[in-house]
Amino acid sequence: MAAPVPVKKEKPKPKVPPPMEKPKTLEEENFKIKDQPFECNGTVKPASPFDAEEDAEILRKAMKGVGTDEMAIINMITSRSNEQRQKIKLQFKTMYGKDLIRDLDSELSGNLQETVMALFTPTTYYDAWSIHHAIKGLGTNEEILIEILCTRTNDEIREIVQTYKQEFGRSLEEDCIGDTSGHFKRLLVSMCQGNRDEGNDVDEEKARKDANDLYQAGEGKWGTDESAFNKILAVRNFAQLRATFKEYIKISQRDIQNTIKREFSGDVRDGMMAVAQCVKSRPVYFADRLWRAMKGAGTDDSTLIRVVVSRSEIDLVEIKQAFLERYLKTLYKMIEGDTSGDYRKILFAIVGKD
Repeated sequence: MAAPVPVKKEKPKPKVPPPMEKPKTLEEENFKIKDQPFECNGTVKPASPFDAEEDAEILRKAMKGVGTDEMAIINMITSRSNEQRQKIKLQFKTMYGKDLIRDLDSELSGNLQETVMALFTPTTYYDAWSIHHAIKGLGTNEEILIEILCTRTNDEIREIVQTYKQEFGRSLEEDCIGDTSGHFKRLLVSMCQGNRDEGNDVDEEKARKDANDLYQAGEGKWGTDESAFNKILAVRNFAQLRATFKEYIKISQRDIQNTIKREFSGDVRDGMMAVAQCVKSRPVYFADRLWRAMKGAGTDDSTLIRVVVSRSEIDLVEIKQAFLERYLKTLYKMIEGDTSGDYRKILFAIVGKD
């Protein structure tokens, strides 16, 4: 496989977590203001019936003796939910007195190993670990901070903040402050609160006022009032923001994302673009992340693995649909051309054909 694409600030690719442009479619543009949350479906479902003891035996047999039966491992773990995998880990240690993750780590290698480790990592811990490794050491991977902090729900953010403190003994907010600056830092601090209105009420008068405030803070003046954008994008519920974006088009004759591109630059632009895209369609945001991870020479395998695994039980079905609509090929087909071997097989098993 070709070498991974480097991040903006070069930084060694972290090891696996420790144990524990095409026009938008008409359908996307005509989103319904009160469609919140959008319908979400994962490609990975809990097994039923489920027997943790039997699954532990399958994994033990796959690793016992000379060689490893990778397909037995792949077939089993990709047809179990994350919660069920945690039960399998516990059952394996109870039955054999051995740590399943250590055994898998020693039997597997490369991107297959990273994907298996990700699948066995509790979801919230995976997000917290990803952020920690994006921040620690020299340089910061701002794209990971945006991908996680600007796309998760309030409950998910609060759990990530709590897990980050428990596992790494540090404040996520303080680490973001220490590693970022300016209006991007303020946006991340806002996201870390997990305090967005998540109701579904729409106030049309407020939508018109907010749209006008956004216009006056950007297109309607010399310079940009970044704080006005931050306040509205970080506080309002998604249904309210969709109404605001519609009003904004009437006032400015521009889509809000076009204005963000014109008024902002760098990481704060990328962060606000992520929020605005998630307001319209979270699956489209993640479809774009997957496309960028695989397009051109080389593959950003860590991003590919992280997005596929973290969304596999949430909205990967909708991400696949968005990917096909925007890029005119299936996610399965794109993965086929960018990966190989057992790594390709495990991604195929998670994503599935359309």
